[in-house]
Amino acid sequence: MKPAVQPPPVCERGISLIELLIALTVFSIGAMALTQLFPAGARSQMRTQLRTEAGQFSREKIEHLEALGWSDTALTAGRHPAGTATEKLTTTGTLARFYQVDSLTGFTDLKRITVSVVWWNARRCTVQAVTYVRS
Repeated sequence: MKPAVQPPPVCERGISLIELLIALTVFSIGAMALTQLFPAGARSQMRTQLRTEAGQFSREKIEHLEALGWSDTALTAGRHPAGTATEKLTTTGTLARFYQVDSLTGFTDLKRITVSVVWWNARRCTVQAVTYVRS
């Protein structure tokens, strides 16, 4: 029996220009997708930082008001500061705070205090803390 004749081996060296272009296109699309993540991450970090600071400022005010005496003018019923005024909390004016004191009906010795910290981040954002004080 005669041995089968094998075709000569095909010599493939390296990659073709078409394969290189396809690989570069896929890499470019992936790189562009990754660059979109960085601004989104920075915005998310800023929102989280503002929310954390707002919570801290509201708790700070609650602690201050709980330490006051029952007849202190800061605990009179109503909004403090009055009207639409707010207390600016940062030098940039990003965060502002106000609080509302309510006398509860049926309870002559109990007041509810709601502290609100507000800021604008494409829309109005608010963090509120509520506590009750007793005479």
